Amino acid sequence: MSDTRENVCNPASRSDVDASTAVAAQERETPSAVVTSTPEAAAATAPQAAEPQAAPEVPEAPEDVLKGRQLIENQSMDQERALYNTNHALIRNCHFGGPADGESALKESSDFEVVDSVFDMRYVLWHDRNFVLRNVTLNEPTRAPLWYDSHGLIENSTLHSIKNIRECLNMTLRNCDIDSDEFGWKCSALTLEDCKLNSVYGFLDSKNLVLRRVNSTGKYVLQYVENAEIEDCTFDTKDCLWHARNVTVKNSTISSEYLAWYSDGLTLINCKIISTQPLCYCRNLKLINCTMETCDRAFEYSDVDATIKGHIKSITNPRSGIIRADSIGEIIKGNEVMECHADIVLNTTL
Repeated sequence: MSDTRENVCNPASRSDVDASTAVAAQERETPSAVVTSTPEAAAATAPQAAEPQAAPEVPEAPEDVLKGRQLIENQSMDQERALYNTNHALIRNCHFGGPADGESALKESSDFEVVDSVFDMRYVLWHDRNFVLRNVTLNEPTRAPLWYDSHGLIENSTLHSIKNIRECLNMTLRNCDIDSDEFGWKCSALTLEDCKLNSVYGFLDSKNLVLRRVNSTGKYVLQYVENAEIEDCTFDTKDCLWHARNVTVKNSTISSEYLAWYSDGLTLINCKIISTQPLCYCRNLKLINCTMETCDRAFEYSDVDATIKGHIKSITNPRSGIIRADSIGEIIKGNEVMECHADIVLNTTL
């Protein structure tokens, strides 16, 4: 109230009001069409543009993040389920493992990529879907790391932990170094390309396998596998391909005692076989242009159609079919427990 009274009672204030009223009246009487302004006046009255300022530096976002994925990088995580149910993520330069000794870091996750990272934690990637591991290391503490996963790609990585890849669907590994006993059990649609593998009981009871340019060591690989395509591979093993069904091996070297006993539908094409007592008790066995080194007592009780280049040390009681070879050291017949009537011929007699 005091401010109002001061304005009303002050003569100076009253004169200011009268002057403002007069100016407003004069403006109303002047037509808008005759209101002019010189360029100099306009420039003087126009708001001045602000001085341009340098934009703040913003780190360039990775292309994957620009596609809508969150970025998780440069972290060390050792707690239980550190990134449980993580979706649409790029995980870069991280370490999983530490004093907290947690487990299952990325369990139940999907649509993610892990690059340039190290795992030292158990059960890290269970029940995952649609993922990529690239340039990662799974060290020995990473026990049973990938189980029950689907649609995964692993490239340029080191997998040195036991029981890797179990009961998985549609998994591809390229250019990986794998040292893992019981690797690849009970999987379907598992592909390995340009990999080095050391595993005891590798691929047990898996289906729909593709192996290309794989160098494999370790006993008892490929037992009970079904529907497999193997090409340009090397196996140094024992009891390989026992009970295998519908498997084709091309352009490969197999060094294995007791090779492929009890198999059904095994086809070997342009393969080098180094074995003792190979290919016994087989059904629907085919060998095309293969060589057989140190192979004694081969084909016992097998149904076989074989074309062998070179020498076979000895053959014992093949059940049915035909075996062709350039030379055969010994043909052992008699004392059989079932009827055996396969034909054995030298290639020079054909």
